Amino acid sequence: MKPLFSLYRGLPQPIYVLFFATIINGMGIFVYPFLALYLTKRLGYSALDAGTLMTIASILYVPGSFIGSKLADTIGRKPVMVTFQILMDVCFILAGIFEGQAIVPYIILLGLFFDGAVDPAREALKTDVTTMENRQVSFSLIYLGHNMGYALGPVIAGYLFYAAPQWLFYGNAIAGLLSVFLVIVKVKESKPSKELIEESKSWHTTEKGEDGGLLKALFTRPRLLLFALAVTFFSFAYSQTLFALPLLTTQLFGAQGAPLYGKMMALNGIVVVVFTPLLVSLLKRYHPLSNSTLSGILYAIGFGLFAFVSTPIMFLGLTIIFTFGEIISATNNHYYVANNTPISHRSRFSAILPIIMGTGHAIAPMTAGMIIETYSMSLLWLTTAAAALIGGAGVFLVYLMEKRDKKV
Repeated sequence: MKPLFSLYRGLPQPIYVLFFATIINGMGIFVYPFLALYLTKRLGYSALDAGTLMTIASILYVPGSFIGSKLADTIGRKPVMVTFQILMDVCFILAGIFEGQAIVPYIILLGLFFDGAVDPAREALKTDVTTMENRQVSFSLIYLGHNMGYALGPVIAGYLFYAAPQWLFYGNAIAGLLSVFLVIVKVKESKPSKELIEESKSWHTTEKGEDGGLLKALFTRPRLLLFALAVTFFSFAYSQTLFALPLLTTQLFGAQGAPLYGKMMALNGIVVVVFTPLLVSLLKRYHPLSNSTLSGILYAIGFGLFAFVSTPIMFLGLTIIFTFGEIISATNNHYYVANNTPISHRSRFSAILPIIMGTGHAIAPMTAGMIIETYSMSLLWLTTAAAALIGGAGVFLVYLMEKRDKKV
């Protein structure tokens, strides 16, 4: 393992700060993994109603993302990231105070709006401080940090869910505030200067600056747009780990379902920590689009078989399979996007592209709720596998287009 982790030596200093901040934040991700269970078991929502609210939450993420991205490209990355992170954590504190009351879901919705404003600034900052040469490794380190924290967080949350549900919210808020404090103290503003953006317009790279607004710049990168549309099928599939998977475990295992789900999410984090350096080392020689295609195949296998398994050990085994898909997807998709994003529009691209790629995530809970209530849980997992295969085929098509264009 030591030679593998040497992969992360010599990266930009802000990346290491974001790595530790992400570990802290990941340890406190209590609310989102258990939101479907909280709505159904604690507040009495039906599966369809819970899915609808979670879809609304994803929709509210969109205006927050656009507002945050515009501000990050004009004011700067750091002030936007810090301000909206604190506002989100305040929402979780309020949700803890009012825990168990009907107002809690609406407070969470507001928190997700603020979360939407944070992400584009964070993604732009990560891209600003890296180069094409160290970007994939840098991004994978931050992803690794998230999962190092996430390996512990859901286990704690699985027991807090019944024993002290208000601490799902308080714990999430405390971790968020600690991580943002680290950013305040140790990370400098990274927004490119006007002079650098103007100079970049003459670069012969996929990061060169573009004139005009977001849509004009976006249509200068049609393959990137097609890639984002394909990846949304991956987000539909992976979203079921937050919605349908906890419902499935409680359906099959009753009161032991929530702890089992927490163990699955902890295993997910452990597999990421152990295998991310290995998979990045093995696959970095290959094109990120071919790697992303492989992730779609692993998603299809890992999620599709949930339609047939019935023992805890099988659930843990499938968690390992879909986590391999997650690692490959996470360490290649954002790397490909960042390398094809104009320096002049980094925050705005970091808003619009995740929205496109996350459309599947937005519609997944409501769609899943409808399939479960109208048909069956098994059909949902087969539908999820089909979505992953469609996404993989779409990404592979973009890969073939790139190979063709390079030959011309």
